[in-house]
Amino acid sequence: MKQFIILLVIATITVTSHAQTKKNNNMFIVKPFKIDVQQTVLDDLQNRLRQTRWPDAPENIGWQYGTDPEFLKSLVAYWQNGYDWRRQEATLNQFPQFTVEIDGLPIHFLHIKSKNPNARPLLLLHGWPDCFYRFYKVIPLLTDDYDLIVPSIPGFGFSGHVAMTDDGSAKIFATLMKDVLNYQTFLVAGGDVGSGIAKSIANLYPENVTAIHLTDVGYPNGSEDWSTMSKAEQEFGQVIQQWWYREGAYAMLHATKPQTQAYGLNDSPVGLASWIVEKFNTWGTPGGTIEDHFTKDELLTNIMIYWVSQTINSSMRTYAVGSFQQLASGQKVNTPTGVAIFPGDAPTPREWAERKTNLKRFTIMEKGGHFAALEAPELWVKEVDTFFKSIQAK
Repeated sequence: MKQFIILLVIATITVTSHAQTKKNNNMFIVKPFKIDVQQTVLDDLQNRLRQTRWPDAPENIGWQYGTDPEFLKSLVAYWQNGYDWRRQEATLNQFPQFTVEIDGLPIHFLHIKSKNPNARPLLLLHGWPDCFYRFYKVIPLLTDDYDLIVPSIPGFGFSGHVAMTDDGSAKIFATLMKDVLNYQTFLVAGGDVGSGIAKSIANLYPENVTAIHLTDVGYPNGSEDWSTMSKAEQEFGQVIQQWWYREGAYAMLHATKPQTQAYGLNDSPVGLASWIVEKFNTWGTPGGTIEDHFTKDELLTNIMIYWVSQTINSSMRTYAVGSFQQLASGQKVNTPTGVAIFPGDAPTPREWAERKTNLKRFTIMEKGGHFAALEAPELWVKEVDTFFKSIQAK
């Protein structure tokens, strides 16, 4: 509990409760949670934005060298003069939110119960550099048939500032589902970091996980026996290798020297925004501009959650703690799996998905990217819902 208090002081988030603390049979204390950022934090943010020292940039460079300077300046101008955090805060607080301490770590989660008595529990897991906010558009589209549990992964958002491996997070969330919320069987859907955690949960707790849905299944790393791989898989491996040379510097930094970058990103809101929006631009739906796929409000709300919680460092450390370890997320998943590949993500072939999972549904989506639930919520929901409805409950 002391760690939780420290977290809230550091992040300057206050928790307000309109109900008594609930203690379940396993002695987990579940507390209602409300996002309520202190005004001093918002005032300090505006002061930092006003004092930004902008770097030079080649004329009309666009996104060629990283974040487009003109777009970032326009985003920051809107941040200062048009963006309303209190409005976004109120939108997020419409969803029931809670915290619970599991293995000494405070875990933040949304829990939206369906009115349908036959609703199935569905755990939704985000990735990096987003957060639980990834799913805010799909929540109203899923609650007719599912009880939704949307946590902040350890090290992200309003959970504790402790980076964990896929297996570590899987154990936390299995405890949340089984022992805190009393769901003995459940479904899981995730992308990016969330995909790895979903695979770990399925492999560590096969008796509890009915099915999982993923937007990526992992990537070739050069250790595979290419003689066993199809032509499509070999070509996929070459694409991934090229991608790492072109785009992988951020991941290598996160996996090896995250603390070096953290000082600047935790201190400069513009630096933080630059680090995050470049990925939203690069990993979003191909074609068009970043604002064709995300509004400035959406981009800034995601950034703000990192800023007010001060979790950019712990979120990056997730890459470091999981590096060079043999994890359950790296093993083939025997649990029934649905996979949807969006055009903004890696062009995963069916054969690779079959190699990595007990594949029951594989769909190449028509639009969307790495943040599919935020970019193309209706398409994502239709695909996920179709798959889960095809899988019988345990």
